Amino acid sequence: MFAARNMEKLKLHTPDLTAENIEKLAALFPDCITEARDENGKLTRAVDFDQLRQELSTSIVEGPRERYQLDWPGKREALLAANAPIAKTLRPCREESVDFDTTKNIFIEGDNLDALKLLQETYLAKVKMIYIDPPYNTDADVIYRDTFAEDSETYFRRSNQKDEQGNRMVASTEANGRRHSDWLSLMYSRLKLAKNLLREDGVIFISIDSNEEANLRKICDETFGNDNFVGTIVWKNVTDNNPTNVATEHESIQVFARSKDRLEKVWRSSLSDVKNVLIEVGERLSREYTDSDALQGAYVRWFRENKAFLGPLDRYKYIDQGGVYTGSQSVHNPGREGYRYDVIHPRTGKPCKEPLLGYRFPRATMDEMLRKGEILFGDDDHKIIEIKVYAKDYEEKLSSVFELDGRSGPYDLKELFPDTLVQDSKSV
Repeated sequence: MFAARNMEKLKLHTPDLTAENIEKLAALFPDCITEARDENGKLTRAVDFDQLRQELSTSIVEGPRERYQLDWPGKREALLAANAPIAKTLRPCREESVDFDTTKNIFIEGDNLDALKLLQETYLAKVKMIYIDPPYNTDADVIYRDTFAEDSETYFRRSNQKDEQGNRMVASTEANGRRHSDWLSLMYSRLKLAKNLLREDGVIFISIDSNEEANLRKICDETFGNDNFVGTIVWKNVTDNNPTNVATEHESIQVFARSKDRLEKVWRSSLSDVKNVLIEVGERLSREYTDSDALQGAYVRWFRENKAFLGPLDRYKYIDQGGVYTGSQSVHNPGREGYRYDVIHPRTGKPCKEPLLGYRFPRATMDEMLRKGEILFGDDDHKIIEIKVYAKDYEEKLSSVFELDGRSGPYDLKELFPDTLVQDSKSV
């Protein structure tokens, strides 16, 4: 009787243990998960056993087969370099340090591959955010390899473009296109170690330009898993006035997570220099003017003079004794039918125009907002009401596009370190 009554609650099929095990492997080794066709010709997730053997081996593993993957000469050596142990240690430089025993900061000078390995001992799965500014691989005189940078003449001889006497062996010396493999090896081993340092809700931000952006995305997809790609931030950092087909005026920042489903759902920051200025201006003018019309008039004059510098806060064009504010149209209910009721215009005595899908708040919430003076009305009832939003409550989103002159960086550093020569360079 018990079995009969509970039969409908039982699953009538066994779990797909293979799929479950693949998911477990994907969490540990995302680079070992690829695409393959099953017996029905359908694309499905599969294990790249050659790559898995390489992850678990201390020597080069051969055995290529047809698969979806990114490959290059030296990839297996780069993986070995990442996994190989080292017999080194970090040595403190107390004479060059400030508050060595109490500081919460650490600056490491040396080979960054070794440093990343040494950090595994203390910071494994503990780092919330990593930012790296790697070589962009655009300098025609330097060829980046896994453990050193060699001059172009050495590279040309090693790659059979020149003989030992310096005679050209090929028609073109396009070093830039022939050293993607060395750059990929350099990045691959370091990204794998960086991933180990990230905690479950950790993220990594990587600056790059168009020369290696596509390759960087591919090795990050392989290292972190393409499901953990968070987004691309476009940084407009220069104005290009040189005549060309496309004036390149931006770089990008690629953002990946250790585990995207562990991230906060929304990234917003309450920190904003412009916001602080608006708060200060609002407090100062509110002390000087008690009459609301005079207060608004004084702020309008200031606003007109400074609007061009307010960026995303250039809509904050009103002021009262509570501070600078703007109107938000977020009274509407997005995507589905909301609440329906009348909001009476204080001057015309008629109901204001309703949002298309109704209000997002119930009537009691709207009445409370009206009582507190948090609702803004138009000149008449033909305009949908808005919510009063103060500058002090502003939170800035992380936009996928931002503009900041990158050439000013060395001068900013010079102000912080006036006795230090600042050079513009790229290093991992």
